[in-house]
Amino acid sequence: MAEHGEETLRFVVAHDEGGARLDRFLASQAADVSRARFQSLIADGRVSVNQKTVMKGREKLHPGDEIEVMMPPAVEAAPVAQDIALDVVHEDEHLIVIDKPAGMVVHPAPGHKGGTLVNALLHHCRGSLAGIGGVKRPGIVHRLDKDTSGLLVAAKTDAVHAGLAEQFAAHGRDGRLERAYLALVWGAPARPRGIIDERLARSRHNRQKIAVVRGEAGRAAITHYKLLESFPPHDARPMASLVECRLETGRTHQIRVHMAHMGCPVMGDEVYGAGFKASASRLPPQARGALARLGRQALHAAILGFEHPATGERLRFESPLPKDMRALYGCLERC
Repeated sequence: MAEHGEETLRFVVAHDEGGARLDRFLASQAADVSRARFQSLIADGRVSVNQKTVMKGREKLHPGDEIEVMMPPAVEAAPVAQDIALDVVHEDEHLIVIDKPAGMVVHPAPGHKGGTLVNALLHHCRGSLAGIGGVKRPGIVHRLDKDTSGLLVAAKTDAVHAGLAEQFAAHGRDGRLERAYLALVWGAPARPRGIIDERLARSRHNRQKIAVVRGEAGRAAITHYKLLESFPPHDARPMASLVECRLETGRTHQIRVHMAHMGCPVMGDEVYGAGFKASASRLPPQARGALARLGRQALHAAILGFEHPATGERLRFESPLPKDMRALYGCLERC
């Protein structure tokens, strides 16, 4: 018996589509539903071929086969939709790009059940979410720490979510994804540009922290950095610098841990830069005040580029330094 609001999708296999796998064929026919979602529906007994239920996605099809998919209605997401202002950089029927402010948590979690980006997106995108895995929720494929500001993309449909996830899994190695961060850091790298290739894992001493580990332990993590400016500019031992970081992998706290490991922790980072608190005394009074008012790590996701999974269009967005980081940068420039 059909559920209330259930939709029946019907397809007929064309002559040149014979021999295709069932799951791949279905994904090719419905642009807004991912192959993974169809595999789940098949496993749930919701797909029939010639009126016979099929339970395996690898089932081979023949020309003229008639396929029916019982598509249940997307259920409402557990998080509550909240009317929270968002800085929308781009939006279409498939996805949305947000410039996230510092202080906003991305996903609801213990201690942060409301006021998150997901809560805000559920309200902003109400009526336009086709469902991710059968749930009306935004499909977020990458995260920013609570106190990191900048660009973040979320999918509105299952298929676009899968397409974005594939690009983020490749981390730009196939040329489709571009991500760059701007960081104000203590000191300056010894070389103007380089690669930090250090594996990361949970710290054995503090499970809330990530640490560089040796040998084969942990997970591979690679950060490409470029020194943009140092403050003072011609000092042999700069107090601080502006660095661009591009990720070849996307590990938790990766930039913050890698920069601290190099001896240049992100300014304002209370977790990985605690040993540099005394460095603030070297700053001029205005810069010290700007750093105190910052109240977070000076890290901003400034560039986000990707291939639109639905249209194939190349999209690229840039976000300038937010007001708090811009104030600190201005003070450092005058050092």
